[in-house]
Amino acid sequence: MVKDGDPSWKPTFIVKPDSGCQGDGIYLIKDPSDIRLSGTLQSRPAVVQEYICKPLLIDKLKFDIRLYVLLKSLEPLEIYIAKDGLSRFCTEPYQEPNPKNLHHIFMHLTNYSLNVHSGNFVHSDSTSTGSKRTFSSILYRLSSKGVDIKKIWSDIISLVIKTVIALTPELKVFYQSDIPAGRPGPTCFQILGFDILLMKNLKPILLEVNANPSMRIEHEQELSPGVFENVPSLVDEEVKVAVIRDTLRLMDPLKKKRESQSQLLGKSLASKENPPHSDLASASQGNANPDAHLPSICLKQVFPKYAKQFNYLRLVDRMANLFIRFLGIKGTMKLGPTGFRTFIRSVRPAPSGWGSGSLETSLTSGWPLLPDCPWENL
Repeated sequence: MVKDGDPSWKPTFIVKPDSGCQGDGIYLIKDPSDIRLSGTLQSRPAVVQEYICKPLLIDKLKFDIRLYVLLKSLEPLEIYIAKDGLSRFCTEPYQEPNPKNLHHIFMHLTNYSLNVHSGNFVHSDSTSTGSKRTFSSILYRLSSKGVDIKKIWSDIISLVIKTVIALTPELKVFYQSDIPAGRPGPTCFQILGFDILLMKNLKPILLEVNANPSMRIEHEQELSPGVFENVPSLVDEEVKVAVIRDTLRLMDPLKKKRESQSQLLGKSLASKENPPHSDLASASQGNANPDAHLPSICLKQVFPKYAKQFNYLRLVDRMANLFIRFLGIKGTMKLGPTGFRTFIRSVRPAPSGWGSGSLETSLTSGWPLLPDCPWENL
């Protein structure tokens, strides 16, 4: 691999155990053969990625961003992103990877669960200092240096939407194989934790997506050797409480019912000549907006708000809809002979006289479909 026209440049790789969490078992290598020598892939499957060696630094430290994304609905697709997040810092000044510092986890890995054990980790009562800060404090600092914050947010929103669009087809198939469309079922949602790294050129890079991000708002503080106490974290509380509160406000199953009742009550009041200060009118006005006393929503809708810009990417989503349409049997993930024959009758992708066996053979052997396939019938 050659980078920036330098033939001597060789990438560094980061190895992440597939079943790991909280930074456990992550390490860096220069030579891919080191994986085979360590026997990692045989004993514990892992994901191997090129290590991003030119991150943006703050106070000479590498950091990443944890942003919370609410997947409110799969069909129709609704995505919300929190306006603030966490910035988690390494605790050792950053240097580009070399054979001497590959094992310096406090320099290269931003995981809170690792760095909290460093002697340099700083618990702060401020949201803009310490080893864990709010993302908004980082943006404010960058803005003061003339950085285009709107561009950073635009790139992050694009990254989030593209990632969720890539995830939803499989999620939709799993969901609707158990709860077919049109049948009563639970209203589901998911809070995802997006880990993002800002490059030196301010381009956001997705590191990973966590399906079960931690929502703890406290940390352990050692009072004396072996004696710990749970202490609230101001940064975690400010970010996570808002995310959970607003998720519940958006997902409230009774909200729609209350709004409907409020509308009916309003019409009823308008049709009657009640005294201006009647008890009923006062009660109605007092309950018109039960969320009025709460802070403004921190979750911003990004889809379908920006759907027009990204709908061209939903090809796999449409394929998933096709699969679901012909699945037919609740609880299965395989398209059986009956579903396949129904598919053939619906799209007629082969000349008359072809049976389902002939068509299945042509598809599995890699033959191209005929150009006049009437897919518009779908």
